[in-house]
Amino acid sequence: MPIFFMRVFLMSEHCCELMTSQVMWHCDDHEDPFECPDALVGFDVRFQEYGLIIHDGGGSAALIAFCPWCGSRLPTSQRDRWFDELEQRGIDPWGEEIPADYEDGCWLRS
Repeated sequence: MPIFFMRVFLMSEHCCELMTSQVMWHCDDHEDPFECPDALVGFDVRFQEYGLIIHDGGGSAALIAFCPWCGSRLPTSQRDRWFDELEQRGIDPWGEEIPADYEDGCWLRS
């Protein structure tokens, strides 16, 4: 499963019930949300990013800043901060193992 769609959440709630149901979507026929035509939105807990799944046979998603259902502004991406913090720790995210707390969103609490 692509990292973008990890099912561990730092946020206890999303902006609305529909967003929560989409992010938590489970399909009995498809383990990977990118393979399920009913999976619409994913959430990357590491970066606090939401994205619309692009069903193109790969792992593409279009990042979104507002909820498609309630219009709420979504959290600011923490992608740059994630990479900055790994760099400060001397970790190359492309060539080294990522510490577990940077994989599941726990790093945001420190």
